[in-house]
Amino acid sequence: MERIGLLAGIGSLPVEIARAAKELGYEVYAVALLKDTDARLKDYADDYREINVLKVGKILKHLRQNDIHKVTMIGKVTKELLFAKRALPDLKAMQILMRVPDRKDDTIMLAIIEELKKIDVEVFDQTELIRKLMPGKGVLTRRQPTEAERRDMEFGFQMAKEIGRMDVGQTVVVKDMAVMALEAIEGTDACILRGGKLAGGGAVVAKVAKPAQDSRFDVPTVGLKTLQMMVETGARALVIEADATLLAEREAVIDLAEANDITIMAM
Repeated sequence: MERIGLLAGIGSLPVEIARAAKELGYEVYAVALLKDTDARLKDYADDYREINVLKVGKILKHLRQNDIHKVTMIGKVTKELLFAKRALPDLKAMQILMRVPDRKDDTIMLAIIEELKKIDVEVFDQTELIRKLMPGKGVLTRRQPTEAERRDMEFGFQMAKEIGRMDVGQTVVVKDMAVMALEAIEGTDACILRGGKLAGGGAVVAKVAKPAQDSRFDVPTVGLKTLQMMVETGARALVIEADATLLAEREAVIDLAEANDITIMAM
């Protein structure tokens, strides 16, 4: 069987990919990059290791030793780790960080992909095995958006595209055609909490792909945690980019949205 490497961050998507890969007959060599990686990943991995995301040299060595030539990288890993100093980067990680012209998400990820190429490892499309998780256009919940919510959805979608173009983030929180919060290094969940609280209820959350989205990494994703943050702050609507956003745990997400009168649209 062909082996694939899975560099896994936080969330359910690494589990979804591992499950799909096993169904297709691949051997899955999973590397949990953070302590909070979903424990269920072990159930679908032929080989499972925990290697901190900042230990790039160790990750490369592990892939070489196990003759891995194709990998996918998926799951939440924020750059906050670089500044929180919870773990020290190894020599290879430091070399990458010193070489790159800036520390934008795309810049760092493309530099890592170049390091993988040097050891004959190809990074493949994050969505290749799980495209069924990307909704097409339409309203996914029973409740349709109000006219005011639709205006905010369109406005938020446009604003999110702009910050994506600058490689700042993919999520925007708006209310009444005003921006409450833009996602930066803190990630989607913290952005929703901040923007939702500032809105005082009734916010609209928009999450989209970057205009020049590289499907090998950072494909926009929403899941149960996204909806939980919206419920906590009284947000009323979520818009995602159709055919470009991964919707994890779809049934649970829609059930929670329905229970809290939240409308979800793929635009």
